[in-house]
Amino acid sequence: MLNDRSSLLSLLRTRRSAKPRDIRGDPPTRQQLDEMLTIAARTPDHGKLHPWRFVVIHEGQRDELATLLRQALSEENPDATAAHQKKEEEFSRYEGSLVVLVSSPVRGHKIPVWEQELSCGAAGMNLLLAAHALGYVAGWVTGWRAYSPRVTAALCRPGERIAGFIFIGRCAVDLEERPRPPLDEVVSDWSPKS
Repeated sequence: MLNDRSSLLSLLRTRRSAKPRDIRGDPPTRQQLDEMLTIAARTPDHGKLHPWRFVVIHEGQRDELATLLRQALSEENPDATAAHQKKEEEFSRYEGSLVVLVSSPVRGHKIPVWEQELSCGAAGMNLLLAAHALGYVAGWVTGWRAYSPRVTAALCRPGERIAGFIFIGRCAVDLEERPRPPLDEVVSDWSPKS
């Protein structure tokens, strides 16, 4: 349990993404996953619109997901090789919990869609942080699946789109620190024009 600022800062400094293919057994319990999703929903949300949803794909539904991905791949790429099909089969059966983050903006509202999409991204980041805080790793991926009309139709309501597939579990390999940008490349001081 985090009880001081140094613990919180340590949590933020040590969060790493896992490759979904490296996630192995021991997924979060349903209670733990619900806790993560509750934390994920505590995101900036101008207008209190909750312009995002979480779709949980349970372990017993992975065969149906594999079928969906194979059908979608055949439509997207009729020349897909057996290796491509196998990759989708593997993707659908990666271990751990699978949460699909769905962007669900309220169109025509005074809150711009862009702000609603930012809220969706923040919900995804909160989910990654919650998984880390509970001792799990998470990997957030998109790829062609997130943009496939067939996959979107199966997981989204009209007007929604997939923001990512988030796998949560334990990692079979040590997570490596990836290079982070130096602050002088991503931070600047504003200089007003006279």
